[in-house]
Amino acid sequence: MKKQPYSIRPHHGLCLSFFQGKGYSGAFVENMAGVKAELEENLLICLAGGADDICAACPNNTAGCCESEEKVRRYDREVLRRCGLSVGDILPYRTFEARVRRDILLPGQREEICGDCQWTALCHFEREGI
Repeated sequence: MKKQPYSIRPHHGLCLSFFQGKGYSGAFVENMAGVKAELEENLLICLAGGADDICAACPNNTAGCCESEEKVRRYDREVLRRCGLSVGDILPYRTFEARVRRDILLPGQREEICGDCQWTALCHFEREGI
């Protein structure tokens, strides 16, 4: 049985939308690919207020705290605000994915939220399904 609910930082809804198998390290990429594959089965997620199941393999995760914590908390707050969600909300992944797409990606607001991210060049609409 798959883990449920997955702990997911709100801004990772943006990252998952554009994930291309690139990331901070091989272990990070492998973990993110595995989490994304399981979430595609529409598993339940719980919106986290800190490090989540994707952060678990990130080299920038030091004892459960991101080295860029202030920046990623800002990203999280904006995703929650724009999608009308809160930390602790539990919902099916596809519902979360649809809200991120509807409320942030389609109106072209992603760059306002995380345009200063080092991976921003990977995040554009050329991918199908966005």
